[in-house]
Amino acid sequence: MWFRSNRACGLLLGLGFVLVVVGCGNDQPKLVEVTGRVTLAGKGLTAGSITFHPTAENSFQSDSPSSQLQLDGSFRMRTWPWGDGVPPGDYRVTLSPELAGRIDRTRYGDVGTTPLSITVSQGALEGHEFRVDEP
Repeated sequence: MWFRSNRACGLLLGLGFVLVVVGCGNDQPKLVEVTGRVTLAGKGLTAGSITFHPTAENSFQSDSPSSQLQLDGSFRMRTWPWGDGVPPGDYRVTLSPELAGRIDRTRYGDVGTTPLSITVSQGALEGHEFRVDEP
């Protein structure tokens, strides 16, 4: 008896999850591949992340695509929950506040003060370099 009630509960939870995922999947935006590298004085920055914040003019406003920076400073943008890529549009670009503070460039960690921006077109954008300026 106990086994049957747990099994039924599990099936109901699973069915509920599937309905939520299917119900939310109708508004998936078009995603285009965006890869690149973040550098300071020609060297890749790491131990942090990069985030694309949609501007007010951007038709996509659901989330902010992001990526962890790899050991060489490279990144591959991802838009949660839809996967790899970024919806086309204009974005302000920030580094994680911890990374920006560690390299003494706090303006790069705030969407209101970052000098970085990018326009993502309908096609893939590969190998884009964001150069963090010297003080």
